[in-house]
Amino acid sequence: MVLSTSALFATWFGSETVFGASSQFLEGGLFAVIEDPFGAALCLLLFGTFFARKLYNMNLLTLGDYFKVRFGRRTEIVASVFMVPAYFGYTAAQLVALGLISNVVMGIPVWQGIVVSAVVVTLYTYVGGMWAISITDFVQSIIIVVGLLILAYIMLDKAGGFNNVISNVPDGTFQFFPKPDAISIVNWFAAWSVLGLGSIPSQDVFQRTMSSGSASVAVRSCFFAAFLYLTIAMLPLLISLCVKYTYPAEIAGDTQLTLLNMVLQHTAMPVQILFFGSLLSAIMSTTSSSMLAPAALFSENIVKPLTQHKVSDKQLLYTTRVSLVVFSAIATVLAGMNSDIYELVGMSSILSLVSLFIPLTFGLYWKRSNSMGALISIISGMLVWFYFELFPVTIPSLVIGTLTSMAGMVVGSLLFQVKK
Repeated sequence: MVLSTSALFATWFGSETVFGASSQFLEGGLFAVIEDPFGAALCLLLFGTFFARKLYNMNLLTLGDYFKVRFGRRTEIVASVFMVPAYFGYTAAQLVALGLISNVVMGIPVWQGIVVSAVVVTLYTYVGGMWAISITDFVQSIIIVVGLLILAYIMLDKAGGFNNVISNVPDGTFQFFPKPDAISIVNWFAAWSVLGLGSIPSQDVFQRTMSSGSASVAVRSCFFAAFLYLTIAMLPLLISLCVKYTYPAEIAGDTQLTLLNMVLQHTAMPVQILFFGSLLSAIMSTTSSSMLAPAALFSENIVKPLTQHKVSDKQLLYTTRVSLVVFSAIATVLAGMNSDIYELVGMSSILSLVSLFIPLTFGLYWKRSNSMGALISIISGMLVWFYFELFPVTIPSLVIGTLTSMAGMVVGSLLFQVKK
């Protein structure tokens, strides 16, 4: 239970939580961080409630295996092809954060920090796989929680206490619900959906949940991890408020660097060591799983069926390791091209939402869903989302893409029912 909970907690607790969310919170208040941490916690709750037990009892190795068992080999390959690229942006976001830390702490260029970090995380994931990830997540989760708790205590003390900080926040900081108009409400639900629904059909959440010792542990660890995530994820937001009140000059410029600069300039060396140790732990634990997930999918659900299952286990392991290195290199290049962490993470989850969430859910809960419906759902959702990304309208493109995916699933399944 402890290993499973810590692994699930560490799934997203990385750069987007500490850097991205705190930056968004400083600029837009609580309303700006619906996607993460609230949407991420929602994903774990929904996965534990509706998906974990059903998927665990199917005895699957990857999420791509689900599409093979439920919809056939053709859908397995298509779904896996759509899943793999979603992790490039997510991994890139973590590498950007590691590069920023290296730049602030050691003064080396961001791109060099990105490359070095990619090599380190790729190495231990290459050697140890999911077992290495689980053990390191357990240790890193302890460091994360302790480090953030101590830093929050220090910053609250410097700011004159919790009540003093809260009483001086700008109006609207804690606005959580949308304005009473249609567009605001749609955008609010869209923000919840990015991670809340989009990360449900993801290999990293799947592989961590399915690594549990039993179905009951898998379900309960989702709930414990959701509570832990939502609780601990509030600490970076609280710390950023303390910084804004105590050191307002620190929030000028790139707000993603606010916490880093503040810790370096206004805390003692032991606190700096603890903070950066916990931060590196958080980001590395997230990076490792986002590297392993697409590698496992590629070898198990693309290479294996295309070679008609003629590869041995040893060859499959070699393929997984090689693809891990290749995908890590792709993410490293992408990290050098885009430094917006929150945007990179959100984009990766949206790709899964508009293409895979509907086939996964309907496949579990609608008996009449079939392979043709799943294929139409995956392809139509992605194409429509991409079109409205290029030609945006007032309704978020992810909403239109998801609704299209649902319509494709229903229409395709009903039109192409297999007669018995």
